[in-house]
Amino acid sequence: MELSDRKQKILCMAVEEYIKDCSPITSGGIKEASSIGCSTATLRSELNALEAMGFLRQLHTSGGRVPTAQGYRYYVEHLLENSTASDRQLDEVQNLISSRTSSLNEIVSGIAKIVSEATNYPTVVMVDGVENLVLTDFKIIPLLEDKIMVLIGTIAGYINQTLDVKASVEDCNDASNYLTKHFKGETIGFMIDNIEQLEEGMHSEIEAFENVVSSLIDGLKKLNKQKLLNVRRQGSAKLLENKNDVEAAKKVLDVLENEKELSNMMELEGKGDIEVTVADENDASCSVVKAPIVLKGHQLASIGVIGPQRMDYAGIASALKVVIDNLNNLKGE
Repeated sequence: MELSDRKQKILCMAVEEYIKDCSPITSGGIKEASSIGCSTATLRSELNALEAMGFLRQLHTSGGRVPTAQGYRYYVEHLLENSTASDRQLDEVQNLISSRTSSLNEIVSGIAKIVSEATNYPTVVMVDGVENLVLTDFKIIPLLEDKIMVLIGTIAGYINQTLDVKASVEDCNDASNYLTKHFKGETIGFMIDNIEQLEEGMHSEIEAFENVVSSLIDGLKKLNKQKLLNVRRQGSAKLLENKNDVEAAKKVLDVLENEKELSNMMELEGKGDIEVTVADENDASCSVVKAPIVLKGHQLASIGVIGPQRMDYAGIASALKVVIDNLNNLKGE
């Protein structure tokens, strides 16, 4: 629905004021706080029109107006049309992604922590694209009690696996060199799909350590079927501070404890860099601002900030933009 410039400014002001201090907007408040050059009567008429169009609703007959889910939706879409990365640099993001010596779990947890601290809202990262990780190297180490530890190097950090395989130091070294030689620069998905063909063609080369390779592939297939969820609850307590939002905050806290609902909420539709669901739209119990995490052109995960309908969409979008832009810069490395 197209709005005039004046209606857009009034609606954005109504949303931002309500997000800031839970204050309903009035024609007098707009007149006092803005440079919109028109009379109070004209502003009242514009508010009436925005209410009739479904963007605002009046709490009381003589009171101010607050945004509806449709109003938030318009505000967010208008906001994200011109969304750019924040000038304020999140140094932790750059440090995290420039040195990928940590495990994938640590990287995911670190990203969630950074965004949660930047926005002061609960943040979720869901890894649902392990097959897209680009391989860099393999380190296979024999352990006690007929076990081996496998460190799978990827552009997003190491994946650790402990496998029930008996193997000598020589077999482990041979397997490490073999896998690095054939799969460095390829994705885990490519490796899973093509390892059997290589085994058939080079059976004599890998016969001594084929148990190591076979067990590793089985482990990767299982990992690939799992969704890794990391939930940072920082900001959860703050959601309960405003007595007007207590019920909405409780819904958010309930969702954070429901892994299935979280997974469904974090699924991306693929419409753009940042996607938004506003609470009460399509029976959504809470709002989420989410974006894909893309490495080397492949989507690895989705990151989302969870909150009530009344939350700081602009600040959240800015923080997510910084993170995904920094991560996307890795695709050329």
